[in-house]
Amino acid sequence: MAEVHDCFTIAEMMAYEMLGFAEPGKGPELIRNRETYKEGKIPVNVDGGLLSKGHPIGATGGSQVRTIVLQLRNKAGAIQVPGAEIGLVHNIGGVGIYGNVIIFGR
Repeated sequence: MAEVHDCFTIAEMMAYEMLGFAEPGKGPELIRNRETYKEGKIPVNVDGGLLSKGHPIGATGGSQVRTIVLQLRNKAGAIQVPGAEIGLVHNIGGVGIYGNVIIFGR
C-alpha cells in the first residue's frame, strides 16, 4: 500500500508512473480498474490523501507516515487494508525541489 503526494490530482497520477506502479500515461487506468482502492492490488491514499486533509503544507509527510503506521499496526479502523505488510510514503516539496520515499514494513 502507499501514501503518495497528491497536492493536485495530476501529481497523484504522475506519482503512480514515477514510482513504477503504472507505465507512463497509464496512471489513470489504475483508478479506473480500482487497483488503488482499499481492496485493490496497490491500495493508495486510502485515507483520502492530502487534498482531503486540506494539503497541510509542512505536515503532509507526518500525516502520510501516521496513516501507514496505523495500517501496519492494524489500527486504521474503517480504512484498514486487510493484510497490510508493507507501506510506502512518497512526498515532494517546493516546486519539486526535494522529494523522498520511505518504505515501512511490519
